[in-house]
Amino acid sequence: MKKVLTLALGVMTAIGGFMDIGDLVTDALIGARFGLSMVWVTVVAVIGITAYSEMAGRVAAATNRTVFDLVRERMGAGIALCNVLASYTVTALTLVAELCGVALAFELATNVHYLLWVPLVAFLTFLVVWRMPYEHMERLYGVLGLALFVFVAAVWHFGPDWGQLFHDVTHPLIPRGEGRPTYWFYAIAMLGAQMTPYEVFFFSSGVVEHHWSRDNLTEIRANTLVGYPVGGVLAVAIQVVAYLILQPQGIEVKQLSQTVLPVVLAFGQAGLAFAIVGIVAATFGSALETLLSSGYIVAHHFGWRWGKFESPVGATRFATLLIVTLLGAAAFALTTIDPIRITIYAVYLGAATLPFTYIPILVIANDRQYLGDLANGRLANVLGVVYLLVVTVAALAALPLLISTKGGL
Repeated sequence: MKKVLTLALGVMTAIGGFMDIGDLVTDALIGARFGLSMVWVTVVAVIGITAYSEMAGRVAAATNRTVFDLVRERMGAGIALCNVLASYTVTALTLVAELCGVALAFELATNVHYLLWVPLVAFLTFLVVWRMPYEHMERLYGVLGLALFVFVAAVWHFGPDWGQLFHDVTHPLIPRGEGRPTYWFYAIAMLGAQMTPYEVFFFSSGVVEHHWSRDNLTEIRANTLVGYPVGGVLAVAIQVVAYLILQPQGIEVKQLSQTVLPVVLAFGQAGLAFAIVGIVAATFGSALETLLSSGYIVAHHFGWRWGKFESPVGATRFATLLIVTLLGAAAFALTTIDPIRITIYAVYLGAATLPFTYIPILVIANDRQYLGDLANGRLANVLGVVYLLVVTVAALAALPLLISTKGGL
């Protein structure tokens, strides 16, 4: 029974990890602006993040070390340091977006400006990371994140023409008035939102934090093979309700309140309450994950003691880095920079750096010296190579599209 409970809660955690402020904003923006012409990106992203997270989890289970703990040893200090710098920068910027996301959700609930909530959100993040046990932390936001299924309920409530929806999904067209460069800019942004590097860092580190081994491959695979696809269902639901309600009104998503508008129209204040609970859980959980991941990235590279299983005194450098990163992210969030734009840029930069994350995973997962009989099989390698090509093409196209579209404007 205990193993079944662990499995169920692990799946919920994967759902919470997939849905963050980047996904919430990007899905609604794209649904309202491009309809269902990018649902295919979500399908591609779900398969990709599932494949690579499973590899990273399998490496950790086989070696009791994270992938990025092995990168320096296997690929050399120079390559590993480039990986660390790129990954830490993207993860720290994502943390800024997540802090703003929680604060924006509090603003929806209270009508108090989000900037006034940022210091409290940062303090709560600090408190939970330092005081709450790892399993309790992930279970809390994983369970509450299920409130986001209110978006799925809203799709059923509006009673769409399912045949037309299926046609729109399977025959993607660029809407009139939108150019191909802008379409591909947002396609890459969605890919970055749904294949964020920190998900893999956190998942790999979480396997070690849980002390999972070869005996826990069922839990590891359930987190990826079930959790991420369910997260993908939530992402598509947000795109669909934005397409059904916001696009006909010509509403372009520039605020988090516009993301939840379809739910409010469907279920009133009760729907808003569920949406706020789900958004707070997802974004706060992602703030915890990005903060911890920023520390994991650096600590693994330099061989520091790390993790929630270590006391702050026993892992001083790791703890200090988390504090500095959190303070820096909160200060950046308080500069009044547009939180929606920073979210778009965070996920876009994440897409541009995906090869730095996935190349080492594929290399380590094929090394039988580390994994033995748990090394990649043919299917894992086919998916790994295909997705490595996909994210590399996206990364190469990212800067030219960013310049030519002026950031998707």
